Amino acid sequence: MPELPEVEVTRRGVAPHLQDQQVTDVILRRSGLRWPFPKDLADLLRGQKISSIGRRGKYLLLNFAHGTVLIHLGMSGHLRVLPSQTPAGKHDHIDIVVGSQLLRMNDPRRFGAVLWHSLADGPVENHLLLCHLGVEPLEDKFDAKLLYEQSRKRRSAIKQVLLAGDIVVGVGNIYASESLFKARINPKIAADRISLARYTLLAEAIRETLAAAIVQGGSSLRDFVAVNGQSGYFQQSYFVYDRTGMPCKVCDAPIRQIKQGQRSTFYCVNCQK
Repeated sequence: MPELPEVEVTRRGVAPHLQDQQVTDVILRRSGLRWPFPKDLADLLRGQKISSIGRRGKYLLLNFAHGTVLIHLGMSGHLRVLPSQTPAGKHDHIDIVVGSQLLRMNDPRRFGAVLWHSLADGPVENHLLLCHLGVEPLEDKFDAKLLYEQSRKRRSAIKQVLLAGDIVVGVGNIYASESLFKARINPKIAADRISLARYTLLAEAIRETLAAAIVQGGSSLRDFVAVNGQSGYFQQSYFVYDRTGMPCKVCDAPIRQIKQGQRSTFYCVNCQK
């Protein structure tokens, strides 16, 4: 699943092509993906200018004067900017046309989403899918003090608390495993047992890991490609994720894999206490 770095890479890729551009058409090739497409989306967007392109967690936000299009890439989705006459393929479900170019969403597994939030319903942050999200990990509001204070009554494993998204948003499965390794914290430790000093290490590890992943174009494990069609290469830098049985790059102990909440967790039993 594309995580925060992949969505941020996508945002940075589409922004120069869409910023301040007027939508000339919207083409829907099915009724919806995870949820139905807004039936009047084409009428809502035609002739309207895209004022900015934002991101909240794993949601890409196309902002207009009268509302916002929310895009989630689901399990296998990606966006491409292409010439407007490019023929559509089997899994190309929606085009947003801006002049001589179009923004096309491809989603083979159809777990993605394209939704509309009207300005009449308040700021987009009020949307049901966004209003309960935690702070952004790359913004100043995110720090060790926040993690420490918000985790005092959390007895769940720290890996699960990071994935929950209500304290800090966007630290998905890959980057949670990598960040916990970098901070030398065992993913099974209860969140309320971790000290402020160790949360200081974890907060910095999360910031560094996500920032490095963005610079390297994200992780391309299965379907994800950037807007220009190129694959990310952060997976070449993994210390633990998807390295079951391989030697730890620090101590040579074999990397272990366990299940936490139906998700795979990877860690080094020697380095992460």
